[in-house]
Amino acid sequence: MITFYPGPSKIYPQVADYAAEAIREGIVSQNHRSAGFMDVVKETINLLHQKLAIPAEYHIAFVSSATECWEIVAQSLTIEASLHPYSGAFGKKWAEYAYRIKPPTELNQADVLCLVQNETSNGTQVSMDTLAQFRREFTSTDGSPIIAIDAVSSMAGIAFDWTLADVWFASVQKCFGLPAGLAVLIYSPAALNRAQAIGENAHYNSLLFIHENFSKYQTPYTPNGLGIYMLMRVMQQVAPIAEVDAITKKRAANWYSFFEQKMASSPFRLLVDTPAERSDTVIAVEGSETDIKAVKAAAQQAGIMLGNGYGDWKTTTFRIANFPAITDAEIETLTQFLLSFQQ
Repeated sequence: MITFYPGPSKIYPQVADYAAEAIREGIVSQNHRSAGFMDVVKETINLLHQKLAIPAEYHIAFVSSATECWEIVAQSLTIEASLHPYSGAFGKKWAEYAYRIKPPTELNQADVLCLVQNETSNGTQVSMDTLAQFRREFTSTDGSPIIAIDAVSSMAGIAFDWTLADVWFASVQKCFGLPAGLAVLIYSPAALNRAQAIGENAHYNSLLFIHENFSKYQTPYTPNGLGIYMLMRVMQQVAPIAEVDAITKKRAANWYSFFEQKMASSPFRLLVDTPAERSDTVIAVEGSETDIKAVKAAAQQAGIMLGNGYGDWKTTTFRIANFPAITDAEIETLTQFLLSFQQ
């Protein structure tokens, strides 16, 4: 089965060998305070800095999921309130979750701006130019506003200007091409300063406690050691993000051109009308409930898994992952299937 599901999505085929390697060499049996395991953590962090071009002064930690990162931002980095402009289901969920932890009194006193860079539910994205505008315009009452970015569907798939935000995070089951169960949390010196000023240290995943451990290449709790090892091996394997970014964006442009031109007479159309707002990593395609159901069923019969719609678009869209682990041959298979389906 070829999968274009936008998460969990296709993993790199080499990951099976990496998992066997970790078991065979005893990596997963190492104590997480041991020198051997700390070396794995250190190497993984170094590779993330190198391959994703993360500034040296930005810190990196590993947690269980992006959802946990929502919690960390609310607990450890929010003084009064967080502001959540959103365009889809995951941005809305983040706002609802954050407000349960830190109920806002006045949103005009928000000191953390929370944005979803790639909204998986509907295939929209916040460009670096738009993010730069947020960086210029967002202010807070304490004079040191923090911007936090959910980059679940785009980190390791496209290049970022990391300096445009203070916190970035993503689970690894999308552009990293890995199984679910691990997330990468990246935070700036300004974010660490904010955490220190707040002094919240009451939870196992308080940012201060996380930082204290990762500064020694340790983890605050027994981690997903297999996931970290596999992340290290994938980072050794992949090209630098500038090269990955070029491929991802070329493929995205090809997908959008394909639907606008070759699929113009089909019952399907792109969900996002404005090109500048279209995601580079998740292509959302709209149609009637009947047609969407039919194309997904036919794809399944052809050995292809399309992504279901999500939230408000659950029954009227399908989604196509445009992640690095997906091959050109698989893309060609899907395009030929879609062309035959419309005939």
